[in-house]
This record gives sequence, C-alpha cells and structure tokens, in this order.
Amino acid sequence: MNNLTAIKESLLSRKVELEYALSLMYKEKVSDDQVQDTGDQALSSTLEELKISLHNNELDEYQRIVKALDMIENGSYGICSECGNPISEKRLLLFPNATRCLACQEAVEEGRL
Repeated sequence: MNNLTAIKESLLSRKVELEYALSLMYKEKVSDDQVQDTGDQALSSTLEELKISLHNNELDEYQRIVKALDMIENGSYGICSECGNPISEKRLLLFPNATRCLACQEAVEEGRL
C-alpha cells in the first residue's frame, strides 16, 4: 500500500485530537445546583445526554483508531474483517479506521451480514 505512512500519520493525529477531547469531557462537570427552574433542568438534562452521546461516539472512534494502528503494526491493516479481501486504498484514505471493504460494509448496513 503506497499511502500507508500518510494513513498512519492521519490516524495518529486524530488519536491525539480525540485524547484531548476525551480528557476535556472527563474534566467537565454539569452542576445540578446551578439549575434554576424546570426549563433549565430540562435543558441541562438534554445537554448532558448530548454530551454522553458525543463522548460515546468519540470513545468508539478512538478505539477503532487504536485497533487500526495495531493492525498496521502487525501487518493485517487493510484486510476486510468479514471476507478477508483487501480494502481498497481509496476507502482507507477516506476512512482510515475502516475494518470492512465497501461491499461488506454495505451488507452490514443493509442487514445482510
């Protein structure tokens, strides 16, 4: 794969960004003591749910990046986890933490796998 170095650099860069964002989320606290009325409570609850969802999404992405970096190191990067065929370099450049080829990813999304 010609672009493996660029892909690895992209993954490492995004990993650092996510580590920073995740560390900030752990440090932030939403205080219920500051809530003044039921409208504020509802907004606070909604914001907390959004924050948790964002945290979960970023944590999932972080874990996929760590897995991709491990696969690069052990030589299994770019191989579809479903069918064992190579993942196209174009797909890996767009989605460097992809673990499935396009056909298998579409099958998973359509419920065929």
